[in-house]
Amino acid sequence: MSETAEQRAAPRTSPAGAPPSPAGPWAFLRRGSAAFLRQREATVFVVAAVLFLYFTVSNPAFLTKTNMIVLTQDAAPIIIIAIGEVFLLICGEIDLSAGFTYAFAPFLMHYLIDFYGVPGLLAILLSLFMGVVVGWVNAFLTVTVGVPSFITTLGTAFVLDGIMLTTSHAEPVSIPGPVQGIGHWIGTYAWSMIIWAVVLVAIFHVVLTRTRWGLHTISTGGNITGAREAGIHVGRIKYGNFMLTGLLSALVGLQVAFQTSSIDPSNGGFLAMFYAVTAAVIGGTAMLGGVGTVLGAFLGAAVIAILTNGFQIQGVSANPLYIIFGGAILVAMIANVSLARIRGEGSSR
Repeated sequence: MSETAEQRAAPRTSPAGAPPSPAGPWAFLRRGSAAFLRQREATVFVVAAVLFLYFTVSNPAFLTKTNMIVLTQDAAPIIIIAIGEVFLLICGEIDLSAGFTYAFAPFLMHYLIDFYGVPGLLAILLSLFMGVVVGWVNAFLTVTVGVPSFITTLGTAFVLDGIMLTTSHAEPVSIPGPVQGIGHWIGTYAWSMIIWAVVLVAIFHVVLTRTRWGLHTISTGGNITGAREAGIHVGRIKYGNFMLTGLLSALVGLQVAFQTSSIDPSNGGFLAMFYAVTAAVIGGTAMLGGVGTVLGAFLGAAVIAILTNGFQIQGVSANPLYIIFGGAILVAMIANVSLARIRGEGSSR
């Protein structure tokens, strides 16, 4: 039976009686925007992009190759340590000693090679293993003994700092000759640090989102009692994440030493650790556990590095720099929380 003129003129509806979904490029754009805003990393990505665009437009020196190398070398240590802090924060812990593991690892490499004649590659591996040992000690005191991780890692931070300053007499030293060639691939080559950072972010993003270890880490921080009742070995998860953070911190220490061609006792410290934790939190990792993202930490570190580098390029005095820096972090966090609230309201409808 053919349609009448009235039937052809009537608006089409779906079988349920609802009007058809809008078509065309604007509808696609709206759907894409909505999907993007639902991502936890959306806000910090926008903040990083806006900052990058602002400094690019305001100062031509910002986008030069030389400055991009400096920018990536500033960002990479924050990114790599932040990966470990993300895993710890998600499972309800924190490591304040990461910056001192970072500072001590290259000194240990120097002692092993120059004082004890250990081959270069073995000295590097032992220095990385030292980071794992520090993480194990932090985990033992936190998980087995029961000391809160804030106190545990604060104590080990001061112990490591004291050992480093005492043994080095608080003086910088040169990179040992036997590891100069290896160091080219660890940190001497201009882009090596950011390459390491990107590869590690990709690996641990998959670990966190696609593996049992990541699922158990999230479950441990979200509901530790429920995780235990579900058969998750909570202690093992925390031990592993503490040791991961120690390993990554030691790696960063070696990278920075090779990149600067100097082993300096002023490297690392609490500032490096706080930058990493800040990057993780700006990127959407909850301080109370259960929620976090490695990609968000990567973008959070980018925000910190862009701000620091951009202000230096602009010639902003060092005195008000931290005021601007702290305010920018607060603005980024407020935007992140606001968007999370909007996402929550949208999903509850």
